[in-house]
Amino acid sequence: MNDINALDRKTLVHPFTHLGDHDAGLTPSRVIKKGKGIRIYDTQGKELIDAFSGLYCVNIGYGNEAVADAIAKQAKELAYYHSYAGHGNEPAIELSKEILDWYGEGMARVFYGMSGSDANETQAKIVWYYNNVLGRPKKKKIIARLRGYHGATVISGSMTGLPFYHTAFDMPAGPILHTTNPHHYFEAEAGMTEAEFSKKCANDLEEMILREGPETIGAFIGEPMLGTGGIIPPPENYWQEIQAVLKKHDILLIADEVVCGFGRLGANFGSHLYGMKPDLITVAKGLTSAYLPLSGVIVGDKVWDVLKQGSDKFGPFSHGYTYTAHPLCAAAGVANLKVLKELNLVNNAKVTGQYFNAKLNETFSHLDFVGEVRGQGMLAAIEFVADKESKTRFDPSLKIGAQISAACLEQGIIARAMPHGDILGFAPPLVTTTNDIDLIIEKVQFAINSVHTKLR
Repeated sequence: MNDINALDRKTLVHPFTHLGDHDAGLTPSRVIKKGKGIRIYDTQGKELIDAFSGLYCVNIGYGNEAVADAIAKQAKELAYYHSYAGHGNEPAIELSKEILDWYGEGMARVFYGMSGSDANETQAKIVWYYNNVLGRPKKKKIIARLRGYHGATVISGSMTGLPFYHTAFDMPAGPILHTTNPHHYFEAEAGMTEAEFSKKCANDLEEMILREGPETIGAFIGEPMLGTGGIIPPPENYWQEIQAVLKKHDILLIADEVVCGFGRLGANFGSHLYGMKPDLITVAKGLTSAYLPLSGVIVGDKVWDVLKQGSDKFGPFSHGYTYTAHPLCAAAGVANLKVLKELNLVNNAKVTGQYFNAKLNETFSHLDFVGEVRGQGMLAAIEFVADKESKTRFDPSLKIGAQISAACLEQGIIARAMPHGDILGFAPPLVTTTNDIDLIIEKVQFAINSVHTKLR
């Protein structure tokens, strides 16, 4: 079959796609052919600036030959061997050292998977194992947050606080709870400062813990800055208030750094930026810039000491995957982190990110249908409202966010219509320049104005 788009419809099951409409040819189909820098090209030759880095993941941009060469070299030397029963490979060992160095003190070991979703499944199993070793069989519940995103598998999907991930899949499943969405703009009471709202979030959390019983709560999981739930930075003092509650009740903190880790916020990790002291960390996306699938659980000293005791009590640590610590993926990770260092991309994300967020605010925050412009580093969002003064949302049937995202695409810019609101999200590659930012802003401004004109 010569028509690659028709073949696509006849062979692939696409995530988050209307399956019937796609099969019938009623939804758009775009087959991506190649990429270079911050641009991708489809099979029709259309050029697009990817202002969302795929799915927040292509941090070093497309077509980096150093990473491609490292993968090819490793494939010729050792394409695969398992990591069960003490077996290792050089790239995975080197990468583990690099990751621990990137984070700094307090972290002890790295366990590898293939996606952020499976890494958060691993986190749940570690929390349960940890408390079994300590003789606390009831301390198993994991508290996540409404609008938090942690994956799409059974437990990680249950941790995700977005209802459409649960519909028709019998989720949430397992001992998962959800507490307050830390979005000051919509969730705070009138007149409440960010610091006051952070105290409210912490109070809501403690009330839940006391209601459920502290002896039943094993961990709290949170993204340093909410991603898919709306690209929402934490309000002032949020993590300090939350951590005080967790420490009081001996509850582990899991930092889900799948989006924020490896420079996206202008710091090595979001935890560093916001003063978090996690016991466990989830990484993926920026670890290899998506050149190959790889995720990791970074195990803190406190948890590692208990895991070691578990082998005396329960035997070998009975968790792992065929592809855990896959040498090709690890080689991609090593090369990717080297590129991040050599090009000083964490600092570029900080400096260019400041420019980006300033330009977004300058260009859009005054508009009467823009409720909030927010972001940090190379992660930002514009939230649209029908009435700015009352913070009244648009009728969901209008699909304003989707309309604006589509208008951006017509201008050659990929910006994501975020779920659960009329939100336009941005996560450009960390190699993006200020000139690129100016072009993105110009195109997005045209797109937003065109939709607003049509609405009026």
